[in-house]
Amino acid sequence: MILELIFCFAATVAFGVIFNVPNRVLWIGGVIGSLAWFIYSTLPTYGMSDVFATAVASLVCATFSHLLAKKYRVPVTTFSIPAIIPLVPGSKAYFTMLAFVEGDYLNGIQLGVETMLRAGAIAAGLVFALSIFSIGKGGIGQRYESRRT
Repeated sequence: MILELIFCFAATVAFGVIFNVPNRVLWIGGVIGSLAWFIYSTLPTYGMSDVFATAVASLVCATFSHLLAKKYRVPVTTFSIPAIIPLVPGSKAYFTMLAFVEGDYLNGIQLGVETMLRAGAIAAGLVFALSIFSIGKGGIGQRYESRRT
């Protein structure tokens, strides 16, 4: 598990470099990504489904991203985008396409549904955290629209 977390940290920091995250906060995104991976890989051992574990890990990732973005005065996406990378079901999407190409349609549909559920869980975690941090600001719509008088 420690080796997985080290590789996860390195991968998250590498994606942070690709996305031009400032050097002073680059390591924080790596820690958030490692935390998200730890939650994702630990919860199924307690009987949770992979989709639920992905949703919880995404919510924790987005929550820490919002909190630390305020502290370090950077956009939330500086932390959340690289930190979500370990949760993205890339291998599931690959095996879904491989199953369809090989003609195993039932397995392809099963893998595809699981891939879409995990991707939806990531999106749900991010949106739920955004809605929590938008409560005192007049709602999500007020964040992006100018006030009309």
